[in-house]
Amino acid sequence: MTGPDPSSLIHDLLAGSAPFALIARGPAAGEDATVEVLTGDVVDVDLLADIPLMDAAGVAREVLALVPYRQVRERGFVCHDDGAPLRCLVIGERVVLPRAGVMASLPSAPIALEGAGFDIADEDYADIVRRVIAEEIGRGEGANFVIRRDFVAGVDADPRAAALTWFRALLEHEKGAYWTFAIVTEGHVAVGASPEAHVSARNGVVTMNPISGTFRHPAGGATAETLAEFLRSTKETEELFMVVDEELKMMSAVCSDGGRITGPHLKEMSRLTHTEYMLRGRSDLDPRDILRETMFAPTVTGSPMQNACTVIARHETTPRGYYSGVAALFTPNGNAEGPTHDLDAPILIRTAYLVDGRLRVPVGATLVRHSDPYGEVGETHGKAAGVLGAIGAIPRDVPALPADADPDAPVAERRPLAEDPAIAELLASRNDRLAPFWMNPQDPDGSGPFAGRTALVVDAEDRFTTMLAHQLRHLGLDTRIVHWADVSDTDLDAADLVVSGPGPGDPRDDTARMEAMRHVVGRRTARRDPLLAVCLSHQILADSLGIELMPLDRPHQGLQKSVDVFGEDASIGFYNTFTARVNPGDGRGIFSGPDAPVSSFDLDVAADPETGDVYALRGPGFASVQGHLESILSRDGMRTLERLIAHTL
Repeated sequence: MTGPDPSSLIHDLLAGSAPFALIARGPAAGEDATVEVLTGDVVDVDLLADIPLMDAAGVAREVLALVPYRQVRERGFVCHDDGAPLRCLVIGERVVLPRAGVMASLPSAPIALEGAGFDIADEDYADIVRRVIAEEIGRGEGANFVIRRDFVAGVDADPRAAALTWFRALLEHEKGAYWTFAIVTEGHVAVGASPEAHVSARNGVVTMNPISGTFRHPAGGATAETLAEFLRSTKETEELFMVVDEELKMMSAVCSDGGRITGPHLKEMSRLTHTEYMLRGRSDLDPRDILRETMFAPTVTGSPMQNACTVIARHETTPRGYYSGVAALFTPNGNAEGPTHDLDAPILIRTAYLVDGRLRVPVGATLVRHSDPYGEVGETHGKAAGVLGAIGAIPRDVPALPADADPDAPVAERRPLAEDPAIAELLASRNDRLAPFWMNPQDPDGSGPFAGRTALVVDAEDRFTTMLAHQLRHLGLDTRIVHWADVSDTDLDAADLVVSGPGPGDPRDDTARMEAMRHVVGRRTARRDPLLAVCLSHQILADSLGIELMPLDRPHQGLQKSVDVFGEDASIGFYNTFTARVNPGDGRGIFSGPDAPVSSFDLDVAADPETGDVYALRGPGFASVQGHLESILSRDGMRTLERLIAHTL
């Protein structure tokens, strides 16, 4: 409903003690910009399932939940547990006001900061970057990781006044935010302008919005020329592709149709521009279950997700609080059947927290194999500046203007850089590298070439298995996924096809996970039962056949390569730090029969003709592949997957 005069409402919020939230969501075309004012009672709960979406009489109610990073415990992942509550504002009243009227009523006097600076010095953060690249990515622990640092300061101001002042400043000076918000509860203030919707669910349609690649605007602002240089960066392009892969893993877990990609697009903000895709699929899950299965965005954690949490715990010495969590708004949708609530959940980034007179603005950089330590230091400065500049804590940039721009036009009316023809062409060209499978409708109908067969996918702690399972269903296989610790010999023996999946780590280690995966591979090959081994499991299979394993000089994390797979060229995405290696052979790199490195099988080896790196194996009843045929980077993934399965069966 449209409520009272904005000035009287803001006055009441300032003078009162009750919790409240202000939310400005980007208006759709033709809509008036508004601010939603939410008030109600606060309830702290332990689990996502405990979020109180129904009252005692079974009537659906609206809830805004602040979900801390520590909720990853629900998925069995590790974290520094600070006890940050899963805080729920059970909304008793919603008022929708014109944004202009709210802006005019909010306080604007600057809030002074004392002792401002980063909690980790630049050089120390650069050292962390070096260690993560060498010790984590360089040892096969994952493809990318986000390590944070905090900008901190003292604030001697009333928390409610500070929250409303900063909210106004963000509305006025930040652009492109998905949500601009202020959430004030007892002892805690969160004010931010999040560019990224983590997950939403409306009328059965689930949407995720992976954003990655950060262009820090030069002095004077961004231009088409400077942005084009950023868009041509291999590092920035692959960074985005990797997080799309990671979020497709989540989409494949919650959506029957896996998730379709659209984009890429630009997310233009005051000091930063990002690249993004949209992923959409259909699901009938409870929105709390959707949120649990997608905790949390790889853009603020890393991939694979479970190991990313372990790496974060090793390299961040303090808890994250709400950073990288979400603000989740559950709204009743009137459905008589199916989920009773819609979900809208932006990521808690570009957010300032105020607790006990201390301001904290956490920011992180995505570390990949190409990362430059000082470049990542600069990225954290840029992200912090996006918030601090907007709220007036540091000077604000004045955007540079295109040559054909009207210098007297308001900033909001100037042409977005995404509309520049050269920029639009650069963005569109990125899709030439991607798998058509994930850009087309994908609801499987069970009529594929292997219909009537069953497949068991063994998960080795990389949820690429959810994408693999989705593709297997498209090929007609009745597919289920079992975690490595839960798979039994009965499971292994009953399936027509076992897919032994990928995972992080050194395949030569003697951990329980590696031993379990060796058992999976060994049992199926010994019985000559159909087996497809992927990435880590491909390496384990190669090792069992006497082929040498070794680390790569440079990890192939998020690398797209065109390779010969048994006489057919295939463009495939690789996420590996280790490789199986044979002596280089003929021009095609194919070894078979008496020249095979292992005499006990009639073994074919597809390998790089120069290095001997093994890309695929096939023998009686088994096949393996080093690359990820399920990745968006695998343009020929479905074709190659079908070929390898046909061989095993």
